[in-house]
Amino acid sequence: MKDQMTTKERWLGAIRMQELDRLPFYPKFFPRYVNAQASPFKEMGYSGLHNWIGSDKHIWTGGCTKEVYKHCSFERSFPDYDKGELIEKRIYRVNGRELRLIFESDEETKSKHPVEHPVKNLEDIKDLTAFFEDASVELDKDALLVQTQKVKGIGQDALTAVQSGPTPLMNWVQHLAGVENSHYLLADHEKEVEALFEAMHQVMLKRFEIMCDTNPADVFYLIENTSTSLISPEQYRRYCSRHIREYGEILKKRDRILVLHMCGHLKDLLPELASSPANAFEAFTSPPLGNTTLLDGRTACPDKCLVGGTNAMLWLRKPEEIIAKIEESLDELPHHRGIVVSSGGEMAVDCKPETIKTVCEWVKSYNPKF
Repeated sequence: MKDQMTTKERWLGAIRMQELDRLPFYPKFFPRYVNAQASPFKEMGYSGLHNWIGSDKHIWTGGCTKEVYKHCSFERSFPDYDKGELIEKRIYRVNGRELRLIFESDEETKSKHPVEHPVKNLEDIKDLTAFFEDASVELDKDALLVQTQKVKGIGQDALTAVQSGPTPLMNWVQHLAGVENSHYLLADHEKEVEALFEAMHQVMLKRFEIMCDTNPADVFYLIENTSTSLISPEQYRRYCSRHIREYGEILKKRDRILVLHMCGHLKDLLPELASSPANAFEAFTSPPLGNTTLLDGRTACPDKCLVGGTNAMLWLRKPEEIIAKIEESLDELPHHRGIVVSSGGEMAVDCKPETIKTVCEWVKSYNPKF
């Protein structure tokens, strides 16, 4: 067993499949979880609540690139929740037209969902392709300075992470065309949709190159939300895997860490994920919300760090029931290198901080096999 490690050392050690001082524990929550809690917890803020729980913090630091356009433009507006606003808009202006991506937030949790997608037909596909082909990616020096100072201030207190966007297919399904229409359009206009994917991919490649050369974050995420409830294994192999391999090559050359956020049904993708360049899979969600256990992941992907092992429904049960299920899933593993016990997605707001703290203390006392 290692000597006492910092949170950053523990996280990075888990991602690198190394021996640790104990298992890391990461309850994944955001300000909306904190704000939904009773006093005194909602006054603690993100870091304060993590400190009270005793968990291993994971902090998003923000990007350092920007897209510049010669003939097109992009506008994004965020809602002011304090004023009761719930709508976020992303406007793609191209060829004299506006293509709109509109999100509406839930009033209570402030979680958002797309209610209008920018792509509805072949004309939209062609115009959005022209939009991405018009984009060039540049370093945002002001943003880089902010992120550098933020990472320096965090020090060893947390793992720092930056998002680099989803792959073109997952962006297409979730945001640009929608879950249902995306598959109809891909079937009816395969050539044109693949041209859009390639234009998006080139932007992603350049973004990764700049960020990997400059951004000080510990790990780089693709927020994929991968699930075979959204796409097929064949679509994953044909599109996502190829693109992720190319992003992975950029990171590998620069000795940077890639994490895939995949919070859905993954069991049928495990043979493909075994050859992924990613170092870790985050939000690895257990049944019944997901369909993949830690043992499934460790058996198919022996060299990947798995962050998860639970699900939102489990966290609505009593602490002793949560602990018993986690213990069962850990005990059946051959070893515990590359395991971070997590909520497997966002923590349910109805799970009380006291429950999380009780589970955290148990995880920290568990005797792992490294």
